[in-house]
Amino acid sequence: MKIGIIGAGAIGGTLTRKLAALGHEVKVSNSRAPETLSELAAETGAQAVWNTEAAQDADLVIVSIPQKNTPDLPSNIVESAKPGAPIIETNNYYPQQRDGLIADIEGGKPESVWVAEHLGSRADDVVKVFNGIYWKHLLSSGVPKGEEGRIALPVAGADGAGKSLVFDVVDALGFDPVDAGTLAESWRQHPGTPVYGKDYDADGVKKALAEATQERTAEWRA
Repeated sequence: MKIGIIGAGAIGGTLTRKLAALGHEVKVSNSRAPETLSELAAETGAQAVWNTEAAQDADLVIVSIPQKNTPDLPSNIVESAKPGAPIIETNNYYPQQRDGLIADIEGGKPESVWVAEHLGSRADDVVKVFNGIYWKHLLSSGVPKGEEGRIALPVAGADGAGKSLVFDVVDALGFDPVDAGTLAESWRQHPGTPVYGKDYDADGVKKALAEATQERTAEWRA
């Protein structure tokens, strides 16, 4: 599968390593020039590219950048992906810690809906996953399907082939995908919710998602 990754930080870099190791053809980019990713490319076999090239002809695109940088992305940055290719976004809104105030999100708009709106015509392809797992656990804690204690990850997005593909990717990485509803319901996995940062199994994730409320705690408000 052809996979384009926009963002090479903790999560983006980890997914580059894991997906390349599974044999996928990975293109990875950051906000700078491709040569700044030469070490990651040499380590993984992924191709370092400009961020405007990462999604070209991709079967899957992953956007993993600081929330505040989303509006700086070119408006057509994911347009060149294959029709129907899912666009995974892993971002979190950290107003006090990093991002500053984003009025729409403070006003109640789910973080992933806000991101999707900045991705133009591919908004309906956006799927939320990988935002709540510690990157070191993403790197090393995946286990085969059926193994006791397998970590589960919530996946929010529109039902269809794209979401099914994301389920398959999560499973291949060694985690149980759990349907977390639509993108509009992705607030259930925001920072501060019961599922965020936890390594629950599938039953634990389902319970935590059900217990979530839309009210942001003080730590996660601007």
